[in-house]
Amino acid sequence: MSYQPGKHLIATLSTDEPILINNYASFRILVDALIQQYQLQKLGEVYHDFSPAGFTAVICLSESHLSIHTWPEYGLINLDIYLSNFKRNNEDAVMGIYQTLEKHFAAKVLQQQIITR
Repeated sequence: MSYQPGKHLIATLSTDEPILINNYASFRILVDALIQQYQLQKLGEVYHDFSPAGFTAVICLSESHLSIHTWPEYGLINLDIYLSNFKRNNEDAVMGIYQTLEKHFAAKVLQQQIITR
């Protein structure tokens, strides 16, 4: 199999429901379900809740990574999803994860970049 470039999606989202981005509890459950749904392999993870609110998380995958940082006081979410296509095409997985997170946070897209690399 020859190498096929993967998709790297970087986005800033906005939500009018800051309670959804106060801590990582529901995000962690959702991401674990998405990792299973898209048959990805988790290698490690770091989650941190900030005081008084907001969180950051980095999930290392054999396919690459997923990260998030939230600012509830501004209703902002930064997402970074990159999945390589080394063993299979993961383009649908990138978009599926992104759309599910956008819906989960009741968010609208402020900025988005999709890079093929």
